[in-house]
Amino acid sequence: IELRLRISDGELLGELQGYHEGEERNNFAISAMKIGAIALRQAQGRVDADTVRHEGERFIKDMGHALTKHQSEVTGQISNCLTEYFHPESGRFNERVKRLVDGDDGEIAQVIRGQIAGDGSELAQTLTAHVGTESPLMGMLNPKSSDGLIIQLSKSTEETLTEQRELILREFSLDNGEGVLSRTVSELTKKHGEVGEALENRIDEVVGEFSLDKEDSALSRLVRQVEKAQGQISSEFSLDEEGSALARMRRDLKEVLDAQTKENREFQVEVRERLAEMTARRKEAAKSTRHGIEYEDAVFEFIDKRSQGSGDIATSTGNSVGFIKNNKKGDVVIKLGPEHVAAGARIVIEAKDDKSYTIEGALAELEEARKNRGASVGLFVFSAISAPAGLETFKRFGSDLVVVWDKEDSVTDVVLDAGLSVAKALCVQSKSHSDDVGADIEAIEKAVLEIEKQAKGLDEIMTSANTIRNGADKILKRAEIMGKSISRQINILNEKVGSLR
Repeated sequence: IELRLRISDGELLGELQGYHEGEERNNFAISAMKIGAIALRQAQGRVDADTVRHEGERFIKDMGHALTKHQSEVTGQISNCLTEYFHPESGRFNERVKRLVDGDDGEIAQVIRGQIAGDGSELAQTLTAHVGTESPLMGMLNPKSSDGLIIQLSKSTEETLTEQRELILREFSLDNGEGVLSRTVSELTKKHGEVGEALENRIDEVVGEFSLDKEDSALSRLVRQVEKAQGQISSEFSLDEEGSALARMRRDLKEVLDAQTKENREFQVEVRERLAEMTARRKEAAKSTRHGIEYEDAVFEFIDKRSQGSGDIATSTGNSVGFIKNNKKGDVVIKLGPEHVAAGARIVIEAKDDKSYTIEGALAELEEARKNRGASVGLFVFSAISAPAGLETFKRFGSDLVVVWDKEDSVTDVVLDAGLSVAKALCVQSKSHSDDVGADIEAIEKAVLEIEKQAKGLDEIMTSANTIRNGADKILKRAEIMGKSISRQINILNEKVGSLR
């Protein structure tokens, strides 16, 4: 979808003017529209959520009324049932309980009285038969009866104690060979002799295990294991053994150092070749008769690409005559597009890769080019290798601008972009003075001054970058020194490892 919008809102204008006209500003506007669309979508979702919540609350309220009504009906039915059965005067439950426990005439009282009342009751007869004076139980408990329980218990206890006393005395008598005491004495005497003999034999066995005269003794086996382990350790740390750990470590270390040395050497060769190619290309380009023309083409290609993105028209005019007869001054002319506030304004650009130009000469040629091409603003572009000594990368002289741009270094693209932006701003300023256009001249002036200030900082950064580039030779020399040092350390390591033999 292609949209063409005309924006008059102050806040939106302030945000959009903070970006370069063209692709950068369009991308920002698209992002802002996307964020706004998402916000509107979220707001619509909030409205739907409020509707759902309102309907849910109404449903809960209706459900509460229905439940309350149902609870009242159930409570009434339960109350009626409870009243029918448990009413203190007319309830069925009270009537039944009253019949069961009503005084001496109640059903429960009559049953209990029949079971326990009077001497002829079933309870009285049962107790008399089992615990009465004539019952068998009372006859067994009578202490005067010869067959009573107490007399029988006394006789049985006395006989049992006498028997147990005699049995214990017989077990602890030495006259009884089968008694516990006699067997204990015999066992102690026998075990004492066996323990002494076994202890003597065990001491002899232990002494034998620590004797080197026996081949299979523990000490002899330990000595053989120690000697074997010592031999294995010595072989692992010997360079005479190809499979030893020290020999393998030496080979691995040598392979790593050789690979490192080879990589360093290849890196040095590659860096030298790259630097030589870059130097050769620069020298060849500097000697070429088309060097200046190639630089003008590069400037036009850059400006044309930027102009297409912003809706402006860039034209290469270096080979055509302008308003002055037989005058071809002015390599490129930019005509601001119809959507620009200064539509139709012209910017003339001079691109030079020639060391013979000075600042004064550049400004004089730029003034002539403005008249020849009918432009209100001029932009002079120096190449990095031909710019006069001490020239800042971005400098304004009234309606003219002078910048330094290196076509081989994309970092300097921002300088040429700044030159184009400031040139367009100066066109707006010139348009406002001549046609009374409502433009914020003070804001434009502040933006131009800030660009000049930041360009000066960029110039310092570029100087530092060139210093780093000039230090590349020092890095190569340092790499060569490090390679030689590594080779010396390899020789020292080989000598030290060889001395371990």
